[in-house]
Amino acid sequence: MLVALGFLMVATFMALIMTKRMTPLLALIIVPTVFGLFAGAGLGLGDMVMDAVKSMSGTAALLMFAIMYFGIMIDVGLFDKLVDGILKLVGNDPAKVVMGTALLTGLISLDGDGSTTFIVVTAALLPIYQRLGMSPVVLTCVAGLTNGTLNIVPWGGPTARAAAALHVDASAVFVPMIPALAVGLVVVFAFAWAMGVTERNRLRREDPLRWGPGSVMTGGTGGTGNTKTPTGGRGIALLEKVAARGDGTEAPTMNGTVLDPTRETLRPKLFIFNLSMTVAIFVLLIADVLPLSYLFMIGTAVALLVNFPRISDQAKMIASHSSEVIAVVSMVLAAAVLTGVLSGTGMVDAMSAWLVDVIPTSMGPYLAILTGIISIPATFFMSNDAFYFGILPVLTEAGAHYGIPAVDMARASITGQPVHMQSPLVPAILLLVSMSRVDLGDHHKKVLWRALVVSLVMLATGVLIGAIGIG
Repeated sequence: MLVALGFLMVATFMALIMTKRMTPLLALIIVPTVFGLFAGAGLGLGDMVMDAVKSMSGTAALLMFAIMYFGIMIDVGLFDKLVDGILKLVGNDPAKVVMGTALLTGLISLDGDGSTTFIVVTAALLPIYQRLGMSPVVLTCVAGLTNGTLNIVPWGGPTARAAAALHVDASAVFVPMIPALAVGLVVVFAFAWAMGVTERNRLRREDPLRWGPGSVMTGGTGGTGNTKTPTGGRGIALLEKVAARGDGTEAPTMNGTVLDPTRETLRPKLFIFNLSMTVAIFVLLIADVLPLSYLFMIGTAVALLVNFPRISDQAKMIASHSSEVIAVVSMVLAAAVLTGVLSGTGMVDAMSAWLVDVIPTSMGPYLAILTGIISIPATFFMSNDAFYFGILPVLTEAGAHYGIPAVDMARASITGQPVHMQSPLVPAILLLVSMSRVDLGDHHKKVLWRALVVSLVMLATGVLIGAIGIG
């Protein structure tokens, strides 16, 4: 009975959010409450949920302050100089432009918000792609691939969800996977360079006078591709920021975007301080000397105090990022209802026991690896919420029978994120392709197999370094 109720609850939850009949927040609260009552939990549901809420408080705090910290760093201009430097480095070489796309996407992806990352990257680089006649599909492929790989940072979402669902510490999930992340990024940059060289060769074939050996590409508004600046909605308008150079060509600017050089929140005199503080936070994060949530609490407090000494300005900055914080933190706390009911009613135990009976004994010790492989298609065809809160706990309980720690299962589960970020269920990727005027199908043709390779490389690396164990 509990097995049937458990799987039916997960299926109902997934169906409601995938068909958009209910938001994930509401589904996380209402669906398990109803099924918990059917399971006979009664008023005991309250204690089950509150126990789960307590275990998730650290993850909620981490997300709240990490999102706020990186939002403040973007506001005060920490990334502006990095963007300017990348634009100067890439010049007119298509291969360098593509590498710059990967580098810029990686830097901005550290804020954990895919939508913000894609707005910044597209606003900065799409005009360059258009001016040089480069394919915008290359931009969406590299940006989506890089952001998906970095989506495993603790404040990005999947790692926090896995940690919350399995009641483990987010830093314990992420820190041992840093080598796997590094190898994944190496593969991403290798793909970026290969695509850049291919694009350079294509341009040379199609316009040898402009790009052929011995010629000098001096710019201009011409090109072999569609160089018309897109117009339309508010998101597309962000791309219409170009300024005339002395030679008559156009260069992208950031006016009106999240990196607007005229915004009031800029603190250029504090650039060195903000950069040093961010580097220090990453060093302490890797050293694992302080809880991540407390680390970002301190960082956020110091960032606000130094950059915005006036209390009224501090309040404005906190309020400006409140919508992102509320959206993420409320989701984590609502997940306590699902995980609390699953564990409190005994559904997870019953479901895992059933899985243990179904999975061949010979495959049991490899459940962590199987979880990583399953996460690739599962997180593409369903939301992260459905996978991490609905399926991962069941697989983890089954893995426990073979001596596989929950944290190993969590690490394996996040390796599918490069593929997940390309899913049409992810609003950020829809924003990227729409702003770049790229067909989603064209994007998938170029990005999916590469994302699959990156995911498998990260999984294999995790196994080889011992971060993902075998029972």
